[in-house]
Amino acid sequence: MKRSLRRRLRRGLQITAVLVVVLIALINNWVINNSEAYVYSNWSLLPDNDVGLVLGTSPYTRGGKPNPQFYGRIEAAVQLYQLGKIKHLIVSGANPDSTYNEPRQMWRELTKAGIPSQVITMDFAGFRTFDSITRAQAVFNLDRITVITQQYHAYRAVFIAKKLHIRVVGYAAASDEIGVFSRTYWREVFARVKAVLDIYLLNTAPKFIGEQQPIPAETAPDGS
Repeated sequence: MKRSLRRRLRRGLQITAVLVVVLIALINNWVINNSEAYVYSNWSLLPDNDVGLVLGTSPYTRGGKPNPQFYGRIEAAVQLYQLGKIKHLIVSGANPDSTYNEPRQMWRELTKAGIPSQVITMDFAGFRTFDSITRAQAVFNLDRITVITQQYHAYRAVFIAKKLHIRVVGYAAASDEIGVFSRTYWREVFARVKAVLDIYLLNTAPKFIGEQQPIPAETAPDGS
């Protein structure tokens, strides 16, 4: 191969790489800018909703320690229920085998914290955020939800819900800071790109839909 041709190819690859990085950055900025006004960290400013959707994650870190993201979401869900900001909870996550079940783990922690089991619905087909949000609409017949997860994750969840014409707000659960060099940070960067592709190009559907399961109307705490 001639040196001039190699130089042109190398130059072309460099330009392509720069364009890809710029596109990823633009998509991430779009997702965040489109969603940030709907994500709250102050519960007193958060609009009331009947249903809160708690997005699943592992109770443990890769090192086997308690996962602050999991327990942050549980604490946030308990807080919002006790404050009357939500009346019912859907815990949505993956359960690929008998040894790993995110919805069941969330249900256990929530009931341990005093949340009545009858106000918790487990969604076992929330294999990823897109599935959890889509199923809230398609399976649980919801057009309005409060998404409960960490702030960095809430941007994507709210973006997906808005594009599905769900009236949505997000509540930012407490957690450790996600550093720019962390695996979680970069996974979310590419997950936002995938969400845009799912909605606008790939016409993605959830892995599993099944029958509709409307969320029952809740009675007031005094039973009236």
